[in-house]
Amino acid sequence: MSTVIIPPDYEPKLGMKETEKALHFVKDQFEKKLSEHLHLTKVSAPLFLKPDTGLNDNLAGVEKPVTFTVKEAENTNVEIIHSLAKWKRMALKRYDFTYGEGIYTNMNAIRAEEELSNLHSIYVDQWDWEKVIAKRDKSEKYLQKTVKDVYQVFKDTERYLNELYPFLGEILPEEISFITTQELEDRYPNLSPKERENKIAEEKKAVFISQIGDELKSGTKHDERSPDYDDWYLNGDIVLWYPVLNRAIEVSSMGIRVDKDALLSQLKKAKCEQRLNLEYHKMVRDEELPYTVGGGIGQSRVCLFLLRKAHIGEVQASVWSDKIIKECERARIHLL
Repeated sequence: MSTVIIPPDYEPKLGMKETEKALHFVKDQFEKKLSEHLHLTKVSAPLFLKPDTGLNDNLAGVEKPVTFTVKEAENTNVEIIHSLAKWKRMALKRYDFTYGEGIYTNMNAIRAEEELSNLHSIYVDQWDWEKVIAKRDKSEKYLQKTVKDVYQVFKDTERYLNELYPFLGEILPEEISFITTQELEDRYPNLSPKERENKIAEEKKAVFISQIGDELKSGTKHDERSPDYDDWYLNGDIVLWYPVLNRAIEVSSMGIRVDKDALLSQLKKAKCEQRLNLEYHKMVRDEELPYTVGGGIGQSRVCLFLLRKAHIGEVQASVWSDKIIKECERARIHLL
């Protein structure tokens, strides 16, 4: 069910025209810093993929992709992407990238079944990135170093934007904190996963919540995660505390990708072993793909956060229900 949080006495800090200009500044600066900190090359990316490649992201495993038929390609069925988590790893092999090199791209997707809210739209825009690593880098230490590099991009962009618009201020802490989902459950056993995220984000202001996908000691999961791209013990989300909405915001999901052992184990746990018949999964099983680390960073969420907006529709053009449009109009939330 669609929901909208209306912050008390909300007043946009930038008008619609100035917001469009600021969006350009934010995205240009963020891309530049992301490329510099992670040593990435920008590449083009597909909007749709063939289902039989196994490259589309299954997300939590229940979302249905938008599909259509390509008449001039023997009536081939294709899917609008959910994300490029697996496509990027394949691209690194095909484009002959080597250790320490990586790629990033503008990913645009449609998630037609998304529940609309201040932070969720059916239109998804991300910076998707992927980097070649070595087997020895499959460690918590390496993952945390990479998280710190990505977090520095947030810091650099906020600082740059504050020079252009001093009234926006800087609210990110100097360093990001780290906690596992099990540590979070142990700390707040009586709260739901989302409530735990709010608690730790409010305390730390910026936190990387790691090890998402497998069952916790309680027998429940912190969150669903597809079994065939991230290693569930070497992944996580960057979560920021956002005072405008008085809640936590997940701005990036990332992780070290599955090797053969992790893939086989996680597919078995998820009862998805039939995916081993797909091209991508065969290549991971047969160890034909490079070891990689990668993730997605929500462009509109980053812009919402840095421009201190109340609704994602203020920083991207999408489709909203009449109810949401009217609620936003009454609250001076100007949807693009």
